[in-house]
Amino acid sequence: MSNRVAFVTGGASGIGKGIALALGEAGFRVAVADLNVEAATGVADEISAAGGEAVPVSLNVTDSASVAAAVTAVTDALGPVEVVVNCAGWDDFMNFVDTTEDFWDKIIDLNFKGQLRVTHAVVPGMIERGWGRVINIGSDAGRVGSSLEAVYSGAKGGTIAFTKTLAREVATSGVTANTVCPGPTDTPALRKFADQSGADAEKVISGMTRAVPMRRLGQPSDIAAAVVFFASDATGYITGQTLSVSGGLTMA
Repeated sequence: MSNRVAFVTGGASGIGKGIALALGEAGFRVAVADLNVEAATGVADEISAAGGEAVPVSLNVTDSASVAAAVTAVTDALGPVEVVVNCAGWDDFMNFVDTTEDFWDKIIDLNFKGQLRVTHAVVPGMIERGWGRVINIGSDAGRVGSSLEAVYSGAKGGTIAFTKTLAREVATSGVTANTVCPGPTDTPALRKFADQSGADAEKVISGMTRAVPMRRLGQPSDIAAAVVFFASDATGYITGQTLSVSGGLTMA
């Protein structure tokens, strides 16, 4: 069990919610940070009801002032951020030739620059204190590509490369940096994509499931288990790594 302070962006739903709940169960004091403060409050309440400690935090990762305010709020409520999990993200599915520059900017600002902003805000304190865990949520799309997700795949590929370089730069400071890459995961966002695909939603989900050697989609709790591992005190000699959680869909 740990009582360290964990800051989870995008923690109000989907994979982020699963991560926040798992960290709370493992004894971390959790800041559930999200644009949707009402949903974040619900997750924090769920952690507290289970015997943990958590607070909701308003956060817009595309706004540096919002990031700074969120980090200050967490520090005031729980203490300095010791573990940061950059999970906030968004995508829309379309062929690259149908995308626009505004779409590129939105995807990169949220999925990549958002992680840069949050990491830049918390890592100096980690270095000063001599301990920290940076866990960035990538995607197997960033490792092997994914049809209809060209820009998102590029942003997540950037996450992987950034995390490795950060790991090298802070390696002697007691701070580790690792990437967790989910494969197809059963979240509200995936269900929304299936519903809007123009085909029978269950057929879309079934097709994804058949592609996974374990013959099931991932659950947020599956991704969360990898995050809790990287967040632990025991992983101080593991850094710069990229771990796929995909039921065997990606093996590398």
